[in-house]
Amino acid sequence: MMKNIQKGFTLIELMIVVAIIGILAAVAIPAYGDYTARAQAAEGFTLMDGLKTPLTELYTSNGSFFVVSTTTANPTSSEVVGIVDGKYVAYLGVPDTTRTSIQVNYRNTAGISSRLLTNNVPGNTPMSVHMMYNPADGSWSCNNGDVTADPPASSATAGDKAIAGVNGIPTSILPKSCA
Repeated sequence: MMKNIQKGFTLIELMIVVAIIGILAAVAIPAYGDYTARAQAAEGFTLMDGLKTPLTELYTSNGSFFVVSTTTANPTSSEVVGIVDGKYVAYLGVPDTTRTSIQVNYRNTAGISSRLLTNNVPGNTPMSVHMMYNPADGSWSCNNGDVTADPPASSATAGDKAIAGVNGIPTSILPKSCA
């Protein structure tokens, strides 16, 4: 008598493998979306980080706090020249001259992660993050949203930090140091 040796996989074995792949994909796809959104949001923080030292020096020497584009023909001595936009950043600047804060507004166009644009459709106010320089103690802090809640430079006291404003990005994609 000859033994019949089974070769190949049964239907149940194949269904189990497909189910395992489906479960792994269900976990991996949302994680990838968060990773993409964090990477896109990081562009704004990278641009702001590059301006912290020149803005600190400008405020210390002139008492002013202003950023202009690298394409500005003749910047004045009361302006810091910097990169003010990028692939994901639509605007970087000082939107309120009474505060020592720089703000980043993100683009709301194709190619931007939907997690970065939560509640933001084209034509609406862009999502924002910002960093605040505290002239009282020389520290920088960051927070979500725009600069409207930050204290004015003239009334800053030691220990004041950036305060969350409106139109912030989802907190799950903010850097841990900024949450």
